This record gives sequence, structure tokens and C-alpha cells, in this order.
Amino acid sequence: MSVGPRYWGSTCYQIHSNRGRPLSGLPRFLWSVGPAHLISCSREGLNPRCGTPWEGKFSPELLLPEAWIGHFPFLCSTQGRRHRTEAAQTTLFSNGGNPGNMMNFFKPMEWAFGHMSVDMGIDLGTANTLVCVKGRGIILNEPSVVAVKSGTKEILLDGMAVGNTAKAMLGKTPGGIEAIRPLQHGVIADFDVTEKMLRYFITKVHEGRHWVKPQVVIAVPVGITPVERRAVIHSAERAGARRVYLIDEPMAAGIGCDMPVTEARGTLVVDIGGGTTEIAVLSLAGAVVSTSLRVAGDDMDEAIVSYVRRHHNLLIGEQSAERLKLNIGSAWSMKQELSMEVGGRDAVSGLPRKAVITSLEIRDALAHPVRLICEAIRGILEEAPPEIAADLYDAGITMVGGGGLLYGLPEAIGDHLGLRVRVGDEPLSAVARGTGIFLDKLDVFSKVLAAEEID
Repeated sequence: MSVGPRYWGSTCYQIHSNRGRPLSGLPRFLWSVGPAHLISCSREGLNPRCGTPWEGKFSPELLLPEAWIGHFPFLCSTQGRRHRTEAAQTTLFSNGGNPGNMMNFFKPMEWAFGHMSVDMGIDLGTANTLVCVKGRGIILNEPSVVAVKSGTKEILLDGMAVGNTAKAMLGKTPGGIEAIRPLQHGVIADFDVTEKMLRYFITKVHEGRHWVKPQVVIAVPVGITPVERRAVIHSAERAGARRVYLIDEPMAAGIGCDMPVTEARGTLVVDIGGGTTEIAVLSLAGAVVSTSLRVAGDDMDEAIVSYVRRHHNLLIGEQSAERLKLNIGSAWSMKQELSMEVGGRDAVSGLPRKAVITSLEIRDALAHPVRLICEAIRGILEEAPPEIAADLYDAGITMVGGGGLLYGLPEAIGDHLGLRVRVGDEPLSAVARGTGIFLDKLDVFSKVLAAEEID
């Protein structure tokens, strides 16, 4: 018999001895056998300790929420519900019925559900969300897009219109449906939708189990405010996490790329994501200097949209611009220039039309955001202490994130700054891998926590 949390949350059985008194030590025994076994035995009239017929009596005294509200006045001011027995309170509380310790009663439940959960690290990005699980690596990589009903924030397809399913709807939805990105520039723009998206990803990792309580490490931009940090924590907590840690994205990327971030040696990490570019000089498990530039992959897409509109009188969407960037985009001269056909709406006639765009045009369109990224890196280098600067000259710059895959970008940055630039191993998943390693070695990396632990 499979007993889900809905049964455990609706019925709590009170066990009486032959003399009618509640059995002492019931909470400890209850958690030793587990809720499913206890409820199954109670329904069959068996003693859960040995499986034989129960000589005393099982009574489903406490039916949530009515009975518990009646037992504990601090949950409800209704006086008419205070008619349960003191014995029932003693069953719930080991200290003789003190309501102040109600949370202690739930601690074993949290512990049990937590140990049946899969702890995970999450790279909560503007463009994509990646999930890394201990011992299994990256098991989920989907766009941070959610399709909802307009005005209600109700997720379509019974809560399943998230990720790849929702991204396919971008720019193609009717009036009653919205495909939205709940995160903008690395921070939460829509609290409720972000919570639902996180719950979807957590449930998907746990193969549909909704009652899990995992421990979660989330990578966040270095430049977000304390209020924005709290928004991330609360979203994850409400989505089902039992404990939440925040770690800065450059630190997570450095850990994921196996860089010496805990040594007394300077390393420079540049994480070009969808909404932000994170730049940090790391040493001794901390950021010496850092900045978060709100120019990244999305801004490159917008630059391509604007360029095509100005030079070809053609209106194209974000997904078309992204395809141009991925297929023929570059920041440095190519050995062989490429071209690609793209369709959209004519800005003059309003009719559908196609045009051929060359890689040289895309490079011109991306020149401005690339220059802003180079200037931001220069600013960080100018703030670095002299000893750290000497280390950076030898070690160079490590690039991660989807933006680092733009053809010729390392060469463009290296030419602008006069330093060696390399792309880290598997740059798209570097931050997520770092959160997974952080979770495995929590005692070692606890000093780099970006926010407090949530109990």
C-alpha cells in the first residue's frame, strides 16, 4: 500500500494502551516505523510494532486541519473547537502539550522527507536553468521560460508548460497565453512564476514526487541586492527546498572548472550568461574584486534585431536573432565568412519576407556589446591589487557561460586587454557543476556562502 503525504497530512492516529492512557514515547516510535507503516497498520487494526492484532484501541482522533486548529489556540482563535482531550496533546508533544514546541514535532518529518530527497545544485539563469545532482552530474538543462494564462499566472498543461515546451511558444502565443521569462538580468522579475518554475524542476528531478524536501545550492549574480537574494531564497523555500544556500556565480564557475579558488593565487573568471556578465577576481575562496554587467547574450540578440531592422527593414523575433548569433555570429574575423537566410515581417509593407544576412553584418551588430564586456573586464583588472595582477598575467582569463562560445570572442578580448584568454571546459555547465561540487564538499566551501542557511 502506497501512502502519500496527503494521507499523512490529513490523519494522525493516537495509540492508547489497554488502560486508556496514550503510549509514552510515541513520537520517537512513530518516526522509527514511518508514517506509511503506521497508517497501514492502523487501518488493519494491527500493532505496528509486531504486526499482530492490536489489543488496545486505535482512534483517528486528530483529523487535520480541524482537530489540530482546535488543539492549538495559537493557530486559530475559534473557541468552539477546544474540545479535544489533554491526552491527545500529550501524544503530539513530548513536553506535556506545550504548543510552543509544535515545530519540534515536525522536525522528524522534515528529516525523513529530506533523506528521501535528492540534494541538488541549481544554476538559475536568465536564459537556461541547469540542475546538478550529487553523484549524477548535470541531469536537467532547460530554458527558463514558463507559459501561463494571461492575467492568472496559471501554468498551462497542468503545470507542465515549462522549459523547452514553453520556449517553443515564445512569440507565437494567442491573446490568452503568455510565454514569459520570470528572471531578467539574473534576478527574479516575477516571484510567483519563478516559484512554480523551481517547483517544476525539483519535482522533475524527483520523478514526480511532490513531497520531497531537498537541500539546494543556487548560483546567483554577484551584483544583486540583499532583497533580491532573499527573493531567491524564499522562492526556493516555497518551491519545496528544506535548506537553501546561495553562492556567487563566478565562484561556482571557478569551482566547476577546477580552478585554484581556495589558494593564495589570483584567478579571473568571466561568466557571460543570458542576462548578465559576471566578472570576478578570486583568491582564498573569495572575490577580491567583482562586478556584474547587465550586458550579455540577450543584449546581443537585441543588437541583432536592431541591426536587421535598420539595415534590411525587416522585423525579426528573439529566437530568429539567437539562431543568427549561434550559426553565423562572431566577434573576430572568420576564415570563411558565412551567410544565413532569416524570415520576418517587412517594416514597410507589413508582409512576410526573408533576407540573407552575412556573418560580417552580425559581427558589426555585436561590436558594441562585445566592447562593453571588454571595458568591464579592464575596469576589474585596474582595481586588482598588484600581487593579484601579477598572477593574472601568468594565469590569464577563463571564460565560461554560453556567451563564451561566440566565435572569436576570446581573441577579441585578448587583443583588447593584451592577456591570454581561454574558454573553460564545458562552459555552459561550469556554474552548475560548481554548485554540485559545492554541495559535495559543503564543509570545505562553507566559507564562500553568499547568504545564510535557511532552516
